[in-house]
Amino acid sequence: MQIESLKVFCDLAETSSFTKAAEINAVTQSAVSQQISTLENRLGATFIERSKKKFSLTKEGEALYKYSKQIVQTYDELYHKIQEIQNIVTGNIKVVTIYSIGLHELPPYLKKYLKKHPTVNISVEYRRATKLYEDILTGIADIGLVAYPQKDSRLQITPLDEDMLVLICHPQHPIAQNSSVKLSEIANNKFIAFEPDIPTRRAIDKILRDRNVEADHVMEFDNIETVKRAVEIDAGISIVPRSPVTEEVEKKTIAMVEIEDEKFYRPIAAVHKKTKVLSPAMKEFLIMLKSS
Repeated sequence: MQIESLKVFCDLAETSSFTKAAEINAVTQSAVSQQISTLENRLGATFIERSKKKFSLTKEGEALYKYSKQIVQTYDELYHKIQEIQNIVTGNIKVVTIYSIGLHELPPYLKKYLKKHPTVNISVEYRRATKLYEDILTGIADIGLVAYPQKDSRLQITPLDEDMLVLICHPQHPIAQNSSVKLSEIANNKFIAFEPDIPTRRAIDKILRDRNVEADHVMEFDNIETVKRAVEIDAGISIVPRSPVTEEVEKKTIAMVEIEDEKFYRPIAAVHKKTKVLSPAMKEFLIMLKSS
């Protein structure tokens, strides 16, 4: 009986999806089914209730999951401990991140990390926040980079940085003539926002609501890049993190104005599943992000 088959079973039990279990282990769905069938034949028991439309484990399946999880975690701990003893930093890291962090915050750190550890393969995929947390909790991804990290007892959160929120507008907009602006002035202008389920949008909404400022939302987008493009054509003003707009401000395609009322910051963090056994490569990656 191979460790890999037990891991596939654990992933299937945790995701309740043959598709996701296959994605996590980089195999086909038929390969997942075959490995489960092999386990059932080897142990002489049925582990998945196949008569119901909804995925569920049999009592034998629940027992197999409980002990397989212990075996897989112990094996991972052993494997990574040997790597640490031998001072080996290699392997794969799958990172999921929101657009603003992945496009503007992460690249210099990736370059620095890969220069130090060239044998590590890091894949980066962009996700909306809701999908990002799902990928972390199901094991599809190893590490997530988020803004306004959500509290969850299943997650380990590593605070990384804070980015000031600023108001942006077209360079010819009247607000651009000022070095700072009061939030109350937003009510008199068309406002370009992130979509309602984006954590930064929820944070900005709270800031405005707490100060009795009602924004005239004329456009809503799911990422920072489209928000910036809308501001560049003078479709409205917006509030965004400062780092992702520095290039446009330098090129003078967007004007940046600080908020006068007080300084607001967007927290950035790395998240991973608490029960996940981190490889030396993953630990080094988190240390580098935190120290930088």
